[in-house]
Amino acid sequence: MADITAAPVASIDADFFADPHAHFRRWRAEGPVRRVRFPDDVIRWVVVGYAEARQALADPRLAKDVVRVDAILHGKRDTTPSDPNVLTLLSHMLSTDPPAHTRLRKLVNKAFTAKQVATLAPRIEQIAASLLDAITDSDEVDLMAAYANPLPVTVICELLGVPYADRADFQAWTRALVTVVGEGEDTERPAASAAMVGYLADLVRAKQADPADDLLSQLVLADDDGDRLTDRELVSMAFLLLVAGHETTVNLIGNGVNALLRDREQWQRLCADPAGVPAAIEEFLRYDGPVDMATVRYTTEPITLGGTEIPAGELVYVSVAAADRDPARFADPDTMDTDRHPTGHLAFGHGIHFCVGAPLARLEAEIAFTALLRRFPDLHLNADQADLRWQTSTLIRGLDSLPVRLR
Repeated sequence: MADITAAPVASIDADFFADPHAHFRRWRAEGPVRRVRFPDDVIRWVVVGYAEARQALADPRLAKDVVRVDAILHGKRDTTPSDPNVLTLLSHMLSTDPPAHTRLRKLVNKAFTAKQVATLAPRIEQIAASLLDAITDSDEVDLMAAYANPLPVTVICELLGVPYADRADFQAWTRALVTVVGEGEDTERPAASAAMVGYLADLVRAKQADPADDLLSQLVLADDDGDRLTDRELVSMAFLLLVAGHETTVNLIGNGVNALLRDREQWQRLCADPAGVPAAIEEFLRYDGPVDMATVRYTTEPITLGGTEIPAGELVYVSVAAADRDPARFADPDTMDTDRHPTGHLAFGHGIHFCVGAPLARLEAEIAFTALLRRFPDLHLNADQADLRWQTSTLIRGLDSLPVRLR
């Protein structure tokens, strides 16, 4: 069994965010599990091999209880939260373990079945068409701001019953919460977490007083044999659905378009045959998906991954982005091939925390790409790839902007 603690510690530097895959290749060459120093100077374990990632995502010994994660991160013996607002926001099903996770997920599953999501297609098509109409007379646009962002944001706002006019606020708070900061630099996150909690608490109270025909109102009223969500759970669930419900799809669209614009042949092939879009979306998810590292886990006991033993009480990140480019699982993984049909990719996770919103993300992406390809077949990048700026996040993989020419 490898003694990885004797091996050099890798690090996440400023270059990581522009091209994390270059780092993952180097790390994977040393083994499927690495110790990595993050910008906050905390060493965490990162899983970069596909088989090991799949194992880790489904292993109950890698737990997600947010209170315990907070205690480990800050080296505390007790479970007093470092930031009560962050704890409130993260007390949702993605950061809990069974049986709490099972209970919370049961209350939202019905809203995200493929059958239920399919009923949203006409409205999503209408939103996509309207956004493309708005830019049809333009020569140059930022496709993130004009299309990739507002489409999923509009959909999730309407689905949840969140005012679209508030999008600038909740997206700014979200960006502060997912941005990686160095040691001692976390100055924006406390204010952002407090503002987000206050905003969502007000929204929950409004739904309780006057329920509407939306998902958040349904969650407020949900009753499973007398089991109802508490106010704190409602705030946390609203946070998860609002943020995960738009941030990932925004960047699935942006990253996918960017990847296609680097390969004109594949762009033109999809323009000629939009029936290939669903398969292409699976390749976008594998090749440059919107999630870099899945949310943090911790070892409840020693666990062996890829021949390496990780002690109990250690923080572990599973990089689904690295796993989906593991040559042991996918041939020629650093090449995008929209005809690949990459079954088994981990972009939506694996195990009990598999993304509940996957059907909605796939539907939105299919409609978004099909409409864009048909409307602007001559679309091309209006910047050098080297000049594109990526979010400084280990959770989200996404562009700040995507300048394009429409013709």
